[in-house]
Amino acid sequence: MTDLRIADTPDLLTAEWFTSALSPALEGRKVTRVALAAVGTGQMCDSLRASLTFDGPTAVPSTLIAKLPAADETSRATARSMGSYENEVRFYQQLAGDLPMRTPEVWYADIDVETASFVLLLEDLANSRAGDQLAGCSVEQAQVAVDELVKLHAPRWGDAGLAEYPWLHRDPEMGQQLMMNLIPMMWDGFQRRYDAELTAEVREAGSQLVDHLAGYVLAETSPWTVVHGDYRLDNLLFADGPGAPPVAVVDWQTVTHGPGVQDVSYFIGAGLLPDARREVERDLVRSYHEGLLAAGVEGYGWEACWYEYRRQTWAGLVMAIVASMLVERTERGDRMFMAMATRHAGHALDHDAGALLAG
Repeated sequence: MTDLRIADTPDLLTAEWFTSALSPALEGRKVTRVALAAVGTGQMCDSLRASLTFDGPTAVPSTLIAKLPAADETSRATARSMGSYENEVRFYQQLAGDLPMRTPEVWYADIDVETASFVLLLEDLANSRAGDQLAGCSVEQAQVAVDELVKLHAPRWGDAGLAEYPWLHRDPEMGQQLMMNLIPMMWDGFQRRYDAELTAEVREAGSQLVDHLAGYVLAETSPWTVVHGDYRLDNLLFADGPGAPPVAVVDWQTVTHGPGVQDVSYFIGAGLLPDARREVERDLVRSYHEGLLAAGVEGYGWEACWYEYRRQTWAGLVMAIVASMLVERTERGDRMFMAMATRHAGHALDHDAGALLAG
């Protein structure tokens, strides 16, 4: 915490506030004008592009992205109960700087955990374009995204020190019990809300998951590492102009301590359309596994990686079911959750993942 008030609503993002927040980098300069414009499609946070005018030359960029708590009370209450805002702020403060994965540079970060009040000022990757979860991506983009996951997972693979971060390694047993209780309840509500849109595959996959839920939630999944937890196209920024990184990763509210291949299965399951996914997924997972080994990960065989990839096909369906019921409902959100549920259900059924739970 700092002495500066947390600017957790757009009206508090004044020129005076920016001058104080950025004072170490401004070196005596001042922000004289701020123009704000909404960006992104996230439902757990509100994001704005802040265009800044200064009273002289400065190293601070003329645009930054400000992330604030969601104005929607349902989304904000969910984020508070799940520690989502703390996850993101602490990730940028305590982990991001030591990981080679490309994330936005942090210019300012502050949070009051008790009230779920926070503000982040992040690099504006203006020459990048967010992926589209509804449209899916190309095989080439999928390869870039999977390659980038090695840079997140390998450096802290099996690192027991990650358990020392309480915001990252929350009580695993309590979390398991929460999911055992929450998923069946959310599945019932999900079916009622989207009854007219649900395919037979989604109904079948959802039933398999809930009927054998302990086989998913309570399974031994070590070794663990830093896991993004929502590694999908809407949270990836792909190069769209000169000087942009091939991909940058944003939205760290779901970062956790868990099995790395969860991110791989989650991304491939909905990022690629089904026909493309079936054709290239084994090669993508093989590339990920080889990348881990090249980065120094030891004792993690291909069969173990592929097995866990198949088992983690359920992660995306769980996210679609639970998240859709806990955040502000929007028209795009409904379409996105339906696309995710349909693709992830097909992914799990393609790999006979229900048998991995029942067995």
